[in-house]
Amino acid sequence: MVPPSLLAAEKEEAKAVLTLFLKKQGLSSALAARVINKSDAFVDHLVSQLHSVHKSRYLVGRELTTLEIRDALIPYLETLLEEYGGILVDVVENFPNPPVKESIEANYQNPITEENLDTLVSPSNAILDSKKLKALARVSEISPAGKFPAHVCYLVELGMDLEAIREVIRKFPAFAYYSLDRKIKPLVEFLLDLGILKSDIPTIISKRPQLCGISLSENLIPTMTFLENLGVDKRQWAKVIYRFPALLTYSRSKLKGTVDFLYEVGLSAENVGKVLTRCPNIISYSVEDKLRPTVEYFSSLGIDVAHLLQRSPQTFGLSIEANLKPLTEFFLERGYSIEDVRTMISRYGALYTFSVAENLVPKWEFFLTMDYPKSELVKFPQYFGYSLEVRIKPRYAIVKEHGVRLLLNQVLSLSGPEFDKALRRKVKKKHNN
Repeated sequence: MVPPSLLAAEKEEAKAVLTLFLKKQGLSSALAARVINKSDAFVDHLVSQLHSVHKSRYLVGRELTTLEIRDALIPYLETLLEEYGGILVDVVENFPNPPVKESIEANYQNPITEENLDTLVSPSNAILDSKKLKALARVSEISPAGKFPAHVCYLVELGMDLEAIREVIRKFPAFAYYSLDRKIKPLVEFLLDLGILKSDIPTIISKRPQLCGISLSENLIPTMTFLENLGVDKRQWAKVIYRFPALLTYSRSKLKGTVDFLYEVGLSAENVGKVLTRCPNIISYSVEDKLRPTVEYFSSLGIDVAHLLQRSPQTFGLSIEANLKPLTEFFLERGYSIEDVRTMISRYGALYTFSVAENLVPKWEFFLTMDYPKSELVKFPQYFGYSLEVRIKPRYAIVKEHGVRLLLNQVLSLSGPEFDKALRRKVKKKHNN
């Protein structure tokens, strides 16, 4: 039990530290004092932080020095500033209730000043979710032994750093309250048993922390069985979950709706399974807003939609206006016909996933300097999938240096030894002639 006189002294020390910190952020002495007068609950919270960090000192009746108090509280305040930026004053004044804000995104990087203080605490501003604040405080608590909560320590051992854990909490505050033994650890052990690498677990949790809240026996495993019956390769679960962990959090009706659409456009049961295994995030695409319009666009070009879906399902997540139409127009403007485009897509389904400005334009400009007809790209559209600087330019320079000619696919697709062998054959044939 801390003596009342000591508790009162610590509150004054905490107020002094908080005042100093606020002034360093740009508040005047008057404004800092105004904030302090409204922040009794937060000051009590700071004192609790002191007791938590230095419990052993109190047990032996040793008072903390001013320097020790500052060393304990300043890092904590800096953490809050990093997390809340321009709404830190709201956090302090309204603790532990929700602070108000106009826009976290707009204010997050703004320094706290006399000019923007009233704006930050304006009653007309929106409410910041108090659950997020409390959840972040929960995972930041340090025990008397100087350790973080058990589930935080466990996640750190798995390879997650503290900032990654905090980011998960910002996105999904409920994660801070998940039981280590009943929620987090069982899921992690289940994923490891599936063959997922320990080093991949942090990525999966960061992508979809909600997985930890799903019952293994009642939801997750039955969903996996349901997907296996739809054709997902059970041997590939490790890859599927790593690529798109959210797959296991969708409802059966959502899963079935997408699968039914894949059948509708002509995929066989076997190929539906392959698509779900290779590109599980296709489940996240809206059938009516994304998949069906994309199918209609490709159908209007005469492209075999089922074939394209099987070869390059990720193409169906692209924007028609921002990605698909510009690429089609890119080739039409350069003298290719719709038939040429259809042929290129049938041979290289991933073509539509490339950026026109960053990929196609520079590679096209270099292609024009090469001694090939435009029809060579119809035969070998995979050209656009190779690195211009690492593969295309060096390989073509070697061919030119030897004064011979190879087909474009020979220049780029052959392995190093096979490329050298093809080059030697051409050189030898040239000399024999």
